[in-house]
Amino acid sequence: MALKSINPTKTKSWQLLQNHFEAIKDAHIKDWFTQNPRRAIDLTLTWEDFYVDISKHRITNETLDLLVQLANEVDLQDAISKYFKGDVINETEGRAVLHTALRAPESANVIVDGVNVIPEIYQVNNKIESFTNQIVNGELKGFTGQPFTDVVNIGIGGSDLGPAMVVEALSFYKNHLKTHFVSNVDGDHVNEVIKHLNPETTLFVVVSKTFTTQETLSNANTIRDWFLKSGSQNDVAKHFVAVSTNIEKVKEFGIDENNIFPMWNWVGGRFSLWSAVGLTISLAVGYNHFDALLSGANKMDEHFKTEAFDKNIPVITALLSVWYNNFFKAESEAVIAYSQYLNQFATYLQQGIMESNGKSVDRSGNAIDYQTGTIIWGEPGTNSQHAFFQLIHQGTKLIPAEFIGFAKSLHGNKDHQDKLMSNFLAQTEALMTGKSENAIYDEGVSDNLVPFKVFEGNKPTTTILIDKLSPESLGKLIALYEHKIFVQGVIWNIFSYDQFGVELGKQLANTILHEILGSTVVNNHDASTSNLLEHYKKLT
Repeated sequence: MALKSINPTKTKSWQLLQNHFEAIKDAHIKDWFTQNPRRAIDLTLTWEDFYVDISKHRITNETLDLLVQLANEVDLQDAISKYFKGDVINETEGRAVLHTALRAPESANVIVDGVNVIPEIYQVNNKIESFTNQIVNGELKGFTGQPFTDVVNIGIGGSDLGPAMVVEALSFYKNHLKTHFVSNVDGDHVNEVIKHLNPETTLFVVVSKTFTTQETLSNANTIRDWFLKSGSQNDVAKHFVAVSTNIEKVKEFGIDENNIFPMWNWVGGRFSLWSAVGLTISLAVGYNHFDALLSGANKMDEHFKTEAFDKNIPVITALLSVWYNNFFKAESEAVIAYSQYLNQFATYLQQGIMESNGKSVDRSGNAIDYQTGTIIWGEPGTNSQHAFFQLIHQGTKLIPAEFIGFAKSLHGNKDHQDKLMSNFLAQTEALMTGKSENAIYDEGVSDNLVPFKVFEGNKPTTTILIDKLSPESLGKLIALYEHKIFVQGVIWNIFSYDQFGVELGKQLANTILHEILGSTVVNNHDASTSNLLEHYKKLT
């Protein structure tokens, strides 16, 4: 059964939220703390090792009650049930959306087309585990009999961003294998990666569902040509493995059929790191840590599926996004992780969130007259404090921010950790409280400088404080954002799991490539594109 199509702006709760917004839009968060000494406790969600403080938001208890009422009015609970059951909620592509099944326990029962997919998932996981152990332990060797020292992941989009982010995030847990990622079709990228590698000790993981993606196949062919300068065509089978559904094309490439790891069409690319797409993760940190990542995600799945909406972390964080996006008209959200390990986390979320919810047509095919999607950006603290925080503190835009921090340092350097976390805590306080003219005058600042030193404050933040960064806690965190995406899509009445918007550019690129190569001439480009194409051809 498909998801219901309910225009959120036509609901009673939306109108109540609009009226409520008009009543509190100019209120200051810090005044609510004065009025309610228990506000910090009342507006904190606790679950396992997650401590989520939403008290520094421009909300009251009534705001939350109305947002939960909105979730009920669009029947979010029905949508969640269909999401986990494997109903075809990716209706435009005729697919279920079941990345949650990839981390479900072996005893689970998830039916797709009349078949329980869990046994097949575990069969693939067992293959990942066996292959990982053989590579890590040096049992599988390269064509000259040497154990592998390096792994190169060749993919793009969800076949790159998820594994690359997780491998960097879990660097503390890495084994001796060095991991590299090739994604961009830019030839300088691939050549920079391979110029330092030894073909005799490097394993290549080609990740492409169809084995036709231009960027991935171009890079894979370039790397294979480089490899064949040292090894033979028969040796390709020892150094290349694939994650794909297109077995024939993979075999044509030279990869042994035994080294093909399957994918399923009910797993979207940007949600696929939990599948064999995560093979490079398993190779980098060991299968036990990969399994812990899956376990953490499953725990968040259960929390999301069973917890009441007013205590449900993915639901509440999604509803807050709707509140700012649709009522305050805030167009972006910053995600600030106070851990250098999460350097690629915001980049990863950009694909997950903006490719999913960047839609302007509702589930009935009608044009939408309200805002969907949010622009996601960010960088780790404290680097970000010296980059774009000026805009958040004193700029003209309202930018809600989510702060993610870990109480414990993995390497145990308490001096650095205390300094890091003092910034983590101070920034959300500063964004909320600001600094008044009177406070600045009290510092003896000259009159002409006072306006430039005023901080309005009242800038909303979520604080997610986690015990420590582990494979399990990272799994929980990623799953939190996956479910946040889902809830936003349900509220906005859009299909979150297709991405037709990326296809037109690909089609035009193929046409222009044929023109660059001189095999065809197309006369229906706009004048600008035709002029640029001609100029490029002259330069090359």
